[in-house]
Amino acid sequence: MSVFVADEQAETFDLVDLHSLAEMVMAEEGYPPDAEVTLLFVDEKEIASYNQRFLDRDGATDVLAFPVEELLPGLVPDTDPHGPPLMLGDVVIAPGYVRRQADQSGVTFEDEMALMVTHGILHLLGYDHEADEDAERMEERERQLLAKVGRTRR
Repeated sequence: MSVFVADEQAETFDLVDLHSLAEMVMAEEGYPPDAEVTLLFVDEKEIASYNQRFLDRDGATDVLAFPVEELLPGLVPDTDPHGPPLMLGDVVIAPGYVRRQADQSGVTFEDEMALMVTHGILHLLGYDHEADEDAERMEERERQLLAKVGRTRR
């Protein structure tokens, strides 16, 4: 798995663990070894800018996902082994926002960051939470994946 990480903010946290988590999520979902995803960590001002520019929503948020392909949960697209790698998209996370959210929810920052990485990647892979049934499916998959690395979902 190719996970590109860019950290453009001031919070300190374990990037190596989150990189490994991203690889594991893609592998567990059945994606080929050359699948690519980017994790971008930004401050709240920057994520608020993305939120406004791309989703027409005001204010900061915890995580945004920008898929390259329109995928369906659980269905890995066919790829040409001799062709270009499968580009899944970008996950943008605001660790400062996530830290406050973790404190308010009574969970560890590490668990909440792991959830944001998992949640964002699942969005790239076609999961969503617009309908109750879809939200339940996504949350259950998050729980399963996080349990594999000793993390819990709030």
